[in-house]
Amino acid sequence: GRVVVLGAPPSADDHHQAAAQQGLEGFVRSLGKEIGRGRTVNLVRIAGPVGAAESTLRFLLSPRSAYVSGQVIEVGTPEGELTPPADWAQPLAGRTALITGAARGIGEAVAETLVRDGAQVVLLDVPSAESDLAKVAQRLGGRALPLDITADDAGERIAEFVSAPDGGLDVVVHNAGITRDRRLANMPAERWSSVLDVNLASVLRTTDALLKAGAVRRGGSIVATASIAGIAGNAGQTNYAASKAGIVGLVRSLAPRAAAEHGVTVNAVAPGFIETKMTAAVPLFIREAGRRMNSLGQGGLPVDVAETTAWFASAASGSVNGQVVRVCGQSLLGA
Repeated sequence: GRVVVLGAPPSADDHHQAAAQQGLEGFVRSLGKEIGRGRTVNLVRIAGPVGAAESTLRFLLSPRSAYVSGQVIEVGTPEGELTPPADWAQPLAGRTALITGAARGIGEAVAETLVRDGAQVVLLDVPSAESDLAKVAQRLGGRALPLDITADDAGERIAEFVSAPDGGLDVVVHNAGITRDRRLANMPAERWSSVLDVNLASVLRTTDALLKAGAVRRGGSIVATASIAGIAGNAGQTNYAASKAGIVGLVRSLAPRAAAEHGVTVNAVAPGFIETKMTAAVPLFIREAGRRMNSLGQGGLPVDVAETTAWFASAASGSVNGQVVRVCGQSLLGA
């Protein structure tokens, strides 16, 4: 089941209205924890035209949002006119998307989902994963770009690669990421710097370069991957948590300027416990605890992250900007 509560942003000029609207947030999060087990509850704050919320409501009321619960999403006024897709089953038709870290795992699932929704895809991963990347690209009818995303000129090389035949990008999905876990007292400098470079610095450099080059068309979307670890913190992951918290800061700062100057939205997904090959190697007890530390009592799948990314990526979601949506089954961490 799906419960979606409609509200408005709390007003800075009316404390009665602000109290009522903030109360909805507590109500939604509590109800999500009460009913759980396959049922989700979310709050949509409508700050712009009601019609601009259609894409968001379609997503939250569908099975595609199965692992999104307890979230507060603000729908504002888009920079340009929103045009609903000709076919809601193919909301990304005619759009070209770049996905980093696309050779496997969540990145591969994102690519599959965007193609299902009608997008053409450019798939990027490190040169050492070129064979796997080529197989995914061939299967999805996309183009493969083996490239180290941490290279200083990565953004410029991407812009050049997509200039023809794609003529630019409509969607950029920053999914590439690594972990190098160790408690801070025992963490070598290399472990710290490598995680910050891949997970955050490369996203900053690449985004700046693509926007500067005009490689992301107006009406486009940038979707970055944050994490519950960046919101709640996690022992042994100070480097990873710092990098993912940095993504949240990037989104909130860049979103209004990117919309005003480039007509591009900037949002982030923040996955919780997602069942991947990496988590399959985690000891059973820890894995079971991760699965159950949320209101739904289960782990998520890569496709859950992909579905949220696809919603952000649609031109019909142009009124959703600067949002960080947790894909975590309403995790108890950082709640």
